[in-house]
This record gives sequence, C-alpha cells and structure tokens, in this order.
Amino acid sequence: RKRLFFEFRYSFIVYQSIFITFATSFKINIIRHEKNFNSISLNIIVLIGIVALIILIWFPLTEGRATHLDLFSTYADPFILYGYGASIAFFVALYNAFRLLGYIGQNKVFSTNSVKTLKNIKHCAILLSILIVVAGLFIRLTHNTEDDPAGFLAICIVTTFVAIVVATAVAVFEKLLQNAIDMKSENDLTV
Repeated sequence: RKRLFFEFRYSFIVYQSIFITFATSFKINIIRHEKNFNSISLNIIVLIGIVALIILIWFPLTEGRATHLDLFSTYADPFILYGYGASIAFFVALYNAFRLLGYIGQNKVFSTNSVKTLKNIKHCAILLSILIVVAGLFIRLTHNTEDDPAGFLAICIVTTFVAIVVATAVAVFEKLLQNAIDMKSENDLTV
C-alpha cells in the first residue's frame, strides 16, 4: 500500500513537472507571438479603413447614372452625401477598434477605457445598422419604376445583419469585461 502511494506521488510529481514545463513554454510562446498578433491586427484594421475609403471615393464614379455627370455633380448627389455621412459611424467604430487593440498591446484590457471603447463600438454598429435600413427604405420608396432595387436591398439586408451581429457580440464582450473588472476590483479590495 505504501509502494502504491509513493508510485502515485512520484507519477503525480512527474506529470506536474511536465505540465508546468508545457505551460511555461506555452506562456512564453504566447508572449512572443502576442506582439506579432497585435501588430497584424492593427495592420488589418488600417487596411480595412483604406479599402473602405477607396471604395467610398471610387464607387460613385462607376455608378450607372454618374457616367454622364461631371465630378462635382457626381459627389453632390444627396444619396452619395448620405452614404458619406453614414460612413462616419463605420470609421469611428474602426478607430475605436484600433484604440482597443492599443489597450490590449499595453496590457490595459481590464480598464474602464476598454469598456468605454467597446460601448462606443456597440453604439456605432447600432447607428450604422439604422442608417443602412433608412437608406434601403429610401431607395425602396423612391426608386425609378424602370430600376430594380433588389441588389441594393439585398446588400442593405446583409450589411444590417452584420452590423447587428457585431453590436451583439460587442455588447456581450462589454458585459463580460465589465464583470471581470468588477471582480478584479472586488478581489483587490479583499486582499
């Protein structure tokens, strides 16, 4: 019986040392790749912003009725101006995502600034979905009888759905982060 106890204890120590070695090396690998992941994420956000800006500038020039208009008339169209105004919410959300990744890179994830940033992203996603729905309704109600708005309305439905999913996911992350901050402050007060 004693032998069985010592064998169990010895195997437990061996497994524990293997686990600690694995966990330590895993943690070191995470720390090494964390900065790389953060810089890749920041580059992806900047790339998304640049692509969105290029699309906003280039798309009005390729629109069907804009081919016969001068440059000023193309960009002075009320619906194009509405699109530019609505895109402000997108770029504000993108900027806040950039700030959130900056907080992650500085190990300040569990701060009230991160919660505020997530709240701003959530509000921007909700506002963007509302603005897209309004644009879809405007096109649906005022389109020319010869035009078929089905493609634009399908894009409106998909982008609204994506914005709502983003808002929901960010709201869940915001709540989890707020709970973690509350638990951390409660534990700091207890110790």
